[in-house]
Amino acid sequence: MIDFDEEIQKFQPSLEVEDAEDAIYNNDIPDITDLMKNIISGDRKDK
Repeated sequence: MIDFDEEIQKFQPSLEVEDAEDAIYNNDIPDITDLMKNIISGDRKDK
């Protein structure tokens, strides 16, 4: 039978998950809300 407490203690997340987490949280790309606010206010960054 599997000892879940022992298995959880041995668990280490994969590096891919940590890399993906960093990429998601450090992302500075505007979301749809930011884009809509810019369109409504008439702001453009490429002026």
